[in-house]
Amino acid sequence: MVRTPLTLWERQRGERFGALLRQARGDRSMVEVAAAAGVSAETLRKIETGRAPTPAFFTVAALAAALGVSLNELATACLPDGDCDDQALSA
Repeated sequence: MVRTPLTLWERQRGERFGALLRQARGDRSMVEVAAAAGVSAETLRKIETGRAPTPAFFTVAALAAALGVSLNELATACLPDGDCDDQALSA
């Protein structure tokens, strides 16, 4: 099956999402958060750097739980008019 190329907006959304996760991680190590979420550190690195702009739902849910961020906050922050900054995480 051939995957449809991502649009510019989808790639930018992935970069914003990755930045939000990185911000939420704070001083915790990538290995620590990845282990808590049950994903590899490489997967988390790819998501944080925007190289995996469309992670699977259960990966996102596991990362959100490990970081103490609600799925609603993540979704809202990465809407077209949203931004992934401090305000998104201060609920």
